[in-house]
Amino acid sequence: MAIEASNESAGHRRIRLGMVGGGQGAFIGAVHRIAARIDDQFELVAGALASDSIRAKASAKDLGIADDRAYGSFEEMAKAEAARSDGIEAVSIVTPNHMHSPVAKAFLEAGIHVICDKPLTTTVAEAEELVALVRKTGRVFVVTHNYTGYPMVRQARAMVANGDLGEIRLVQAEYPQDWLTERLETSGQKQAAWRTDPARSGAGGCIGDIGTHAYNLACFVTGLELDELLAQLSTFVEGRLLDDDVQILLRWKGGAKGMLWASQVAVGNENGLTLRVYGSKGGLEWAQENPNHLWFTLHGRPKQFLTRGGAGALVEAGRVTRIPSGHPEGYLEGFATIYAEAARAIRAAETGRKQDLAVIFPTIEDGLAGVKFIDAALRSSASNGAWVRIR
Repeated sequence: MAIEASNESAGHRRIRLGMVGGGQGAFIGAVHRIAARIDDQFELVAGALASDSIRAKASAKDLGIADDRAYGSFEEMAKAEAARSDGIEAVSIVTPNHMHSPVAKAFLEAGIHVICDKPLTTTVAEAEELVALVRKTGRVFVVTHNYTGYPMVRQARAMVANGDLGEIRLVQAEYPQDWLTERLETSGQKQAAWRTDPARSGAGGCIGDIGTHAYNLACFVTGLELDELLAQLSTFVEGRLLDDDVQILLRWKGGAKGMLWASQVAVGNENGLTLRVYGSKGGLEWAQENPNHLWFTLHGRPKQFLTRGGAGALVEAGRVTRIPSGHPEGYLEGFATIYAEAARAIRAAETGRKQDLAVIFPTIEDGLAGVKFIDAALRSSASNGAWVRIR
């Protein structure tokens, strides 16, 4: 069963969406806008697209946003949109990390649902404050860990939950890249500049940017909760202010062990997010650069090559599949799945219906877990690799 692809087939009008950040020259804003439109569930009608008001309004004009809904600040946008009868129902936050908390807080207090890029915040205290605010307001809060939207990731999660691997013993996650092998942040490259700036990225560099993706994927697929970790965060590029390589040992509650490696200076790697999970009965392996494939092995049996839409595909994978098997489906569609799930959750909240249990997305609590993971890794590394517990 494929995911519903249009608002007409779902019997609903599009959800009015606003965006903060993601203006001219931004990468992730365009990704979110494409993802929000793939399943035809959202319509972008307002934005505060840059910290500079002139650039913000110019960016809005480029996207066809009406002049009276092109805002110079997120504070102005939250107040004005909450007062409109046709105001936005949800906001997408695609700013650098340090702005996630104040923007999310403003829109939650205005009664508007939030879809926020990761990591949730730059400190545990900010994340906990947002968790409390979400519980108080009852608004839907979605964190866009897009890899949880891939069909074969959903399949892997279902297989673990079904007991196909037995009792989980080992969990290995890695995410190597090489784009920051040189000091790109001094060249004027916008993405490198803010991701290596503690004032905008927070205290974690590689650990916050991609390490959290690897950690979230491991938690999502296995359902395990981390107990403690031992981390070594390194900065190999001279003059860089934040870590660019992360190596971590993991101890999960229940006895499973694991390792996590993330690097942005691993020459020859582009976007090598990979997860391996091994249990008492079998193991599986998934790699983001070949997202439609999943390797599964039962002990003593030949390796099985499972494909999205193939004979071994489960309903959990089919539910978030849009196109026939054999055609690539990955990064943008993974984001789109998160937006489609967000639309379902928002509609359920607005009509007072109980949310369908099949609807899955990274929640505010998952966002908090990611920030606690960063915090623990930083504390461990600062203590020369001591074991530290998750707060």
